[in-house]
Amino acid sequence: MGRVVEERHGVGVPARVFTFFLRFWLRPLMRYVLFTPFGMRLWKALDPLCAVLVTPPGTRRAAVRFDGFGAEWIAGPGVEAMKGSGRVVLYLHGGGFVVGGLRTHRRMVARLSAASGAPALSVAYRQLPGTTLLGSIADCVTAYEFLLEEGYRADEIVIAGDSAGGFLTFAAALQAVLDGLPAPGGLVAMSPLTDLDHTDKLAHANLLLDPYIPGALLSELTPVLLGGIVLEPLHSPVNGALAALPPTLIHVGSTEILRVDAELMAGRLSDAGVPVTLVVWDRQPHVFQIFADFCREGLRSLEEMGAFIRDLPATGEKAA
Repeated sequence: MGRVVEERHGVGVPARVFTFFLRFWLRPLMRYVLFTPFGMRLWKALDPLCAVLVTPPGTRRAAVRFDGFGAEWIAGPGVEAMKGSGRVVLYLHGGGFVVGGLRTHRRMVARLSAASGAPALSVAYRQLPGTTLLGSIADCVTAYEFLLEEGYRADEIVIAGDSAGGFLTFAAALQAVLDGLPAPGGLVAMSPLTDLDHTDKLAHANLLLDPYIPGALLSELTPVLLGGIVLEPLHSPVNGALAALPPTLIHVGSTEILRVDAELMAGRLSDAGVPVTLVVWDRQPHVFQIFADFCREGLRSLEEMGAFIRDLPATGEKAA
């Protein structure tokens, strides 16, 4: 039990150049466009446009349809079974609960699948403005139940996600336990949002250092997410009954604003007796793994996550 904090020093020139450009084109879009009516429509076009992104050679996919949302199986290069028995990853994409989907994250999920040697079920849960936070969480729990019904043991399932998907990784696992389902075998979070109270983030030095997440965006996100409901502590996974959660791996960039949430969650998990490893990557942007073609450290990060998933112990317990 306990918390392990590791640092990965050094940042390559390509990552530095790419991060510089992120600050000057993506940050303004995030700050002034994302939550406007025009921005909501604009961002919804991103996922279809990302259909042009090429997955690694040897990747296989198969669509899955749920009531109200979709998903797809992804087997990265070298992964023999598209689905079946053994380890499986339930992947929840990021995008501020507004943007992103199967196509934006397909290339990264395929790489994670290959690194872990396990197929992944990538979930296109409902997002704003079509639902609230509770609707997004419900969809993720539904996908988790689907894997249990497909015959996977709970300890074989690893829930993983980035940013908003990192929030959902923790929230879905906590909600599943509240619903009487067994906890998954492990959790992996990249740059996760874990606390909807942004006071500490807005007072942190990384508020000015983050390459593309503006602090004002966080303040605007919470009321929209909750659909007018007054924020309560238990709306944030960091305040949940964390002792029920399995071993967890968190990766985050050293200068991003959500480092605050990553460190807070790691500390709370450790206090609850959950084995957790926090890896802080030198000057990497938010969810740098999705930019691995430019930030090559993202490939190393995905390999480390894959090793964590492979090495998780299996208890052999059947789902209830």
